[in-house]
Amino acid sequence: MLLRLLAILMMVWAGAASAHEVRPAIGDLSVADGRMSLQLQMSAEALVAGVDLDGLADTNDSDRAEAYDAARALDPEALAARVREAFPAMQDKLIVTAGDAPVALTLDNVEVAPVGNVDLARDSTLTLTGSVPAGAQSLTVTWPAGWGAMILRQQAVDDPFTGYLAGGETSEPIPLDGGIDKGWGATFFEYIPVGYDHILPKGLDHILFVLGLFFLTPALRPLLIQISLFTVAHTVTLALGALKIVEVPGSIVEPLIALSIAYVAFENMFTDGLNRWRPFVIFGFGLLHGLGFASVLSEFGLPPGHFVSALIGFNIGVELGQITVIVVAWVLCRIAMREAGRGDAGRPLALGYLVAAVIAVPAVAFALNAAVPGLDFADLGLLFAAASALCALCAGAMVSWDNEAYRRSVEIPASALIGLVGVWWVIERVLL
Repeated sequence: MLLRLLAILMMVWAGAASAHEVRPAIGDLSVADGRMSLQLQMSAEALVAGVDLDGLADTNDSDRAEAYDAARALDPEALAARVREAFPAMQDKLIVTAGDAPVALTLDNVEVAPVGNVDLARDSTLTLTGSVPAGAQSLTVTWPAGWGAMILRQQAVDDPFTGYLAGGETSEPIPLDGGIDKGWGATFFEYIPVGYDHILPKGLDHILFVLGLFFLTPALRPLLIQISLFTVAHTVTLALGALKIVEVPGSIVEPLIALSIAYVAFENMFTDGLNRWRPFVIFGFGLLHGLGFASVLSEFGLPPGHFVSALIGFNIGVELGQITVIVVAWVLCRIAMREAGRGDAGRPLALGYLVAAVIAVPAVAFALNAAVPGLDFADLGLLFAAASALCALCAGAMVSWDNEAYRRSVEIPASALIGLVGVWWVIERVLL
């Protein structure tokens, strides 16, 4: 019964992870012949529906979800018309300043993608222009509160500005001729949280893959071998993808990543150690995941002057995220690894695990949500629900009389659940 309930929860988690996903807007800024152009790739549906995107991971979690869904079903021409109608009320929120003078913005063009699958987010491109006063040396951009995050990228200059603006934030002054040089160290540290954020809390597919490696065996050496090979492999393709040497469409990469999750998880159920083929398989899957990381990094953009430091910082952020996943899983499972299979003698420890599942883990989740402003509780809740489920499996292992209680009560059920999610994602990413 517990396994069936957890399977249902994991399938709901898998569906929630991809439907109506909120992504940062991308803003490409350029100035030529006294005219500024800001090309925004963003969710037009959220704009016209009045969805507050700040701290939101999925539009289904908004009180304006129905209005968003109605806008998502509009054909491109109808949605573009809605954007043009709504723009006069919005243009005072997006502020571009040249020196001390505001730049009056005009909506020149709206391009909306075809309707396609209404369960997936759709990007639209809004092109805004304005006259830059003579003698202006720099611009600042204030991104409106409620519009989510934006990645702002300066175009067609040497040493361009690239920055991340949360809703309500104002950029630093951006020299019109470029020349912003944050330095190697500043760029390096700026990109570490970008990589970490892609794993925790947003990289649910990468989290499940890493957990698939963890649940092969409680032994440390096989885990270190797998993680090391995975890290080397995804570092290679991350670099190649960021350099545009290797480019594979997301429509190919994403289903294969889902397939890799299913493979490693289901293999765990039939082997309890590192066979001679698994390291090669993990390395190959690492190459796939690196291409997925590269697609995220390409959206954020890499500063040409500090390409290497940004790439290293992003990759270190990814590694720190993966290490966090492994450490949390190890802490939760460590007692069960040592003490599983004690039967009645394990009841006190089983009770402790159940208290952790029902009280302690949710309490930590709510405390973090209250203590950290802007934390995405939708993703946070999913991750902590998975932690509670893992504690429940460990509780079952504690009261079993089986000599292989940890494997049969924790590793195999957890791997089965992960594998089912992987299969669902393959179906969803290929057929739906």
